[in-house]
Amino acid sequence: MSDANRDLITRFYQAFQRLDAEAMVACYSDDIVFSDPVFGTLRGQDACDMWRMLTTRAKGFTLKFDNVRADAHSGSAHWVASYLFSQTGRTVVNDIQARFVIRDGLICQHDDSFDLWRWSRQALGAPGVLLGWTPLLQNKVRQQAFKGLRAYQHQQGSVPTP
Repeated sequence: MSDANRDLITRFYQAFQRLDAEAMVACYSDDIVFSDPVFGTLRGQDACDMWRMLTTRAKGFTLKFDNVRADAHSGSAHWVASYLFSQTGRTVVNDIQARFVIRDGLICQHDDSFDLWRWSRQALGAPGVLLGWTPLLQNKVRQQAFKGLRAYQHQQGSVPTP
């Protein structure tokens, strides 16, 4: 089982390298719970649409992953994404540790952790340097990310029902 789960995580990141959101989403269960410092917690369609949005908008994107580990019910990986942050045109190199819960051959929980202050310094420049560590700016980043997700979903006609 650990080999199958390691292969599942590897398949997810290989799809991400190709910016193939549908192949990424195929690795998720319908009740997926995703979390990271920018988007907070997203469930189901919101998590899937986040990947669709990010892969569609990706500019100057590269991804490397390593240290993929798994057992019968969980897994982890390290990955680094480099891209242009669309709102500012600034280059971001985001170093991320991922943890997964796997059920019935699919990822049902995906938690990405990274330094939000480091991310904000790269993505936002001076405001991120000065205020990126504050809850005020971090909450604003989360609100903007969620607002962007909802706008994308409206464009696609896929806004989930509450």
